[in-house]
Amino acid sequence: MALSVEGKHALITGAGSEGHANGYGAVDTGISLAFAQRLLQEGCSVVIGDLKLGAEAEALLGSYPHPPPAAGRPSAIFHKTDVTSWPQLASLFAAALAAFPTLDIVVPGAGLYDPPWSSFWQPPRTATNPDSASRDKADGEFGHYAVIDVNLVAPIRMSQLAIGHWTKRGQRGCIVHVGSVAGYLAEAASPLYFASKHGLHGFVRSLGDLRDELGIRTGIWYQDPGRADEILQGCKWLTVDEIVQAMFDLTVKAEYGNGTILEVTPGATRVVPMFNAPPPKPGAVHMPAMGAFHEKLFDDLRSSGLDV
Repeated sequence: MALSVEGKHALITGAGSEGHANGYGAVDTGISLAFAQRLLQEGCSVVIGDLKLGAEAEALLGSYPHPPPAAGRPSAIFHKTDVTSWPQLASLFAAALAAFPTLDIVVPGAGLYDPPWSSFWQPPRTATNPDSASRDKADGEFGHYAVIDVNLVAPIRMSQLAIGHWTKRGQRGCIVHVGSVAGYLAEAASPLYFASKHGLHGFVRSLGDLRDELGIRTGIWYQDPGRADEILQGCKWLTVDEIVQAMFDLTVKAEYGNGTILEVTPGATRVVPMFNAPPPKPGAVHMPAMGAFHEKLFDDLRSSGLDV
């Protein structure tokens, strides 16, 4: 039996952007915003956490004002949030619970795909590496890569906050994470991104028992937010509707939620098994420019080395 989201309340990060460079510097496909819209259409109120709102997100909030004009109507609010800041994540949850009686669905949707300012191949700037595009701090007492902070650390912290809320109140809940086939593949072009997705997959798998023990559903749907550069040119992307439907299925279908990794590729959807998973179907992962980028990367490393 499918669950219903009507009358529920969701918190989604990264839903302020609409298919252009978002606040975190990645080219976002607007999936988090589209999922927020789908939930609102289904009667679920939404809290959006992001650095800013684009015009489409502003319009969405205008269509679902808070407080709602009539009882039983869903509403939406925005809370400015940098997901790499734990105090700001705590503030986001507090704002959500000040506006709504509880939270039922949490979606850590903010993500990065290897921006030049936080890339393994653009090491943090130092005296011997003065021209790096990196904004990660080489002299930080506790070092950070923004890609890891946004793609892995923030979702883990948001999961803690959500699970704490639900278990303290004896409530059920659902966490939908942003995954990728990068979670079980590997490529030298974007090692931080691949590492973040491998880590996220392991984290979600580890929470699989929460559904049957505590009524807390966890799962991953696949999205690779694109970067408008040579790595991803010519990629075959899913439609927004295909991905939003997969996210909605993870949220409402009873057979999912026990650490489910739901792989959605063009023309195929499957649950990825824990062990000995076969690869995606031929052609499902299509990145024609990756070979050229790979070759150029290693030519540069052989000829010039890596400035650190």
